[in-house]
Amino acid sequence: MKAAVLHAPADLRVEEIPVPEALEDNEVLVKVVACGICGSDIGRIMVNGTYSFPTVPGHEFAGVVEKVGANVSHVAPGDRAAIAPLVPCFDCPECEAGRYSLCDDYSFLGSRTDGAFAEFVRAPAANVMKVPDEVSLEVAATIEPAAIILHGIHKVDLSLGDAVAVVGCGALGYFALQFAKLSGAQPLIAIDVDEDKLELARQVGADVCINPMKEDVLEAVKAATGGRGVALSIECAGNEPGRNSSIEVAAKQGKVLLYGTAYGDVTFPHALFEKIVRQELEVIGSWNSYSTPFPGKEWFDIIELLRAGRLQVEPLITHRASLEELPDIMPKLKDRSFGPYAKILVKPNG
Repeated sequence: MKAAVLHAPADLRVEEIPVPEALEDNEVLVKVVACGICGSDIGRIMVNGTYSFPTVPGHEFAGVVEKVGANVSHVAPGDRAAIAPLVPCFDCPECEAGRYSLCDDYSFLGSRTDGAFAEFVRAPAANVMKVPDEVSLEVAATIEPAAIILHGIHKVDLSLGDAVAVVGCGALGYFALQFAKLSGAQPLIAIDVDEDKLELARQVGADVCINPMKEDVLEAVKAATGGRGVALSIECAGNEPGRNSSIEVAAKQGKVLLYGTAYGDVTFPHALFEKIVRQELEVIGSWNSYSTPFPGKEWFDIIELLRAGRLQVEPLITHRASLEELPDIMPKLKDRSFGPYAKILVKPNG
């Protein structure tokens, strides 16, 4: 089969490798229809590398079941499926408590073992979920980033009428806006420097869109919230200005939900640290998307929302690419020369 194989940081090659057909009893072989490029893939492929080499990256994916192990009964060849990439140990105290996102000894498709930038991928059967006929497999490939956001939303007890700001409106922010809207956020505020992303935010119900390059963020948020700030600030930017803004716009005793990855030391201006302390802000970290029953309530909830047509995904998908294009795309994403995009899907089988 064809696969994009990472041999070292920034050394991604499309090669012919064996199809992983020697399945264990509780494994499934999936023919990959679509695999999204995650923001973490850019750093993983171009800078940090995977945990060993060579490795096939890619973890946001969906496809068709090709073959199943002897003990697999909940899916069969021909089933349409979405696949959760985290492989927990199921033995540590966190797993025993159902907190699979916090597993002490996990594996992960696409970084610790081969992932889905390939025509086929082998996965544990527990990670494979049927996709209803009403949901396209391209849409199903975005369940993983959507589940990351819903995992955090479950932590914050968002109430009807709460003012919410989403800082950074890429793929994670796009889903954060929709889940906040479904939870009754009012007003719902989108903050991003990219006008294309703000337009997507408007399409999914943002009441106020703020571009920090064009107006003062804090003043605009105060104007939208009667001077109070937001009850919940959702940080999806993964950079210092975004983190700072997420704290700056929070109301007294507000909550700040952090998703964005930091690629270096994180510091806060003195005034923002004082605000956290003196205004009694609650800062909440959220990691991954897994809970009980595995792979998580988040995953099953999103599948049902998609089935019911309550979650928009298609406008997020702006580009589709072949495996052969991937080694050229990744450097452009790293140096930001690719051009405007939201979600890029790789189609390994055409």
